[in-house]
Amino acid sequence: MKAWIDRDGCISCGLCASTCPEVFRMDDEDIAEVYVDEIPEDVEDMAQEAADSCPVSVIHIEED
Repeated sequence: MKAWIDRDGCISCGLCASTCPEVFRMDDEDIAEVYVDEIPEDVEDMAQEAADSCPVSVIHIEED
């Protein structure tokens, strides 16, 4: 699985980074970013929870 973020729509709430820090983090501009190429299998559920919980729905999870 892969994740990507529509960074233009990010409101910098940090929910994704706190829900799944293995995949998401806040960059120097306090905008969320994905910092792994592949979502580790053991955190796929947490990554999906972060996407589902995003208040502006800018996180996308895709199957390979």
